[in-house]
Amino acid sequence: QVQLVESGGGLVQAGGSLRLSCAASGNSFSFNTMAWHRQAPGKERELVAQINNSGNTKYADSVNGRFTISRDDGKDTVNLQMNNLNPEDTAVYYCRATHNWVGTYWGQGTQVTVSS
Repeated sequence: QVQLVESGGGLVQAGGSLRLSCAASGNSFSFNTMAWHRQAPGKERELVAQINNSGNTKYADSVNGRFTISRDDGKDTVNLQMNNLNPEDTAVYYCRATHNWVGTYWGQGTQVTVSS
């Protein structure tokens, strides 16, 4: 059974940085796309950043230039380096991994709180 486990969330002051990591296990295949989404209280879950197996990336406008997504296929991990955080980045961050034929998997989420 495929599992995604996130780590690295926490509390940080505005202007600070955090690095999220997501490790996949139980898969015998490589994911086509790995991504980070977030959901703030009272809001819908939104895509933050994604990266495919060719290394192509996509970012939400609100984080472009501040966040960097990367993946290590040898370790089946995806990371999100978050710099210059602001209170609007406060949310639960979810890891997603998609294989075009097998399906999509989600992590349990990790809380990121940015204080002003």
